Amino acid sequence: MAFFTHQIRRGFSSSIIKNGVIKNVTIIGGGQMGAGIAQVAASTGHTVTLVDTSEDILKKSRKGIEGSLKRVVKKKFADKPEAGEEFIQNVLQNVSISTDAGASVQAADLLLEAIVENLKVKQDLFGHLDKLAPANTIFASNTSSLPITDIASSTSRLDRFGGLHFFNPVPMMKLVEVVGTSTTSQETFDSLLNFSKALGKTPVSCKDTPGFIVNRLLVPYMMEALRLHERGHGSKEDIDIAMKLGAGYPMGPFELCDYVGLDTVKFIIDGWSAKDPHNPLFASSELLNKLVAEGKYGKKTGEGFYKYK
Repeated sequence: MAFFTHQIRRGFSSSIIKNGVIKNVTIIGGGQMGAGIAQVAASTGHTVTLVDTSEDILKKSRKGIEGSLKRVVKKKFADKPEAGEEFIQNVLQNVSISTDAGASVQAADLLLEAIVENLKVKQDLFGHLDKLAPANTIFASNTSSLPITDIASSTSRLDRFGGLHFFNPVPMMKLVEVVGTSTTSQETFDSLLNFSKALGKTPVSCKDTPGFIVNRLLVPYMMEALRLHERGHGSKEDIDIAMKLGAGYPMGPFELCDYVGLDTVKFIIDGWSAKDPHNPLFASSELLNKLVAEGKYGKKTGEGFYKYK
């Protein structure tokens, strides 16, 4: 793909991962997930290069990171504003931005992708960067639904390819799903586990199966809630209240769908259904399809199952 020609940061030094310890991280994708991962990695002393297609996107990403850090400082350094400001500056110094992915991977111990959930786009990106990155650089995807094996197939480093699935918002959510394929080496997997721990996260080990652990349970749960409503067995409001008060969930399934994005939920379930069309857990929903066709994706568009200001 036509990723990235301009370099904002200067003075890259050659770096190859040593003893399985990841220090230098290149993150492709300056959206909410990529910026969140960059913030956490920079806060824990890692050197981070955040890459996207334009300087405008990256400036917005950096501004978002700074705003998020200010919220952290309000809690952690409430009585020490000078220490809080120093913390922000130290973290921001660990983050460089670039529109040149090829140059950015030269110093990377880890290349982590957090771009659009499109298999071909991810394959094209990794296939291109596979030729440019040092041989020992570990590649990882933050995909929530696509098979890591399929993404890795575009590279020649199958033993140094895995999944690192973070959760939104990254600075707050403690979990990371570390995904190994049948060809991921134990050394690579251990490096990804240790990197997750170094970020202050709690990693869980996952096989390369649809949805890994969380989404494999969560998405069918949301879809069954939709089907329950479609059968006339409960209003969306009552189902949401029931799951919040009866199961202790912070959001009901319809609220959660709106938060995740109905387009994202549909993308995931359609992909799983295509691979396993006879699995009733992967059956689609006419109501979901209708809302997505109308451009009602949830909170991000102002309307989904509910309306938002």
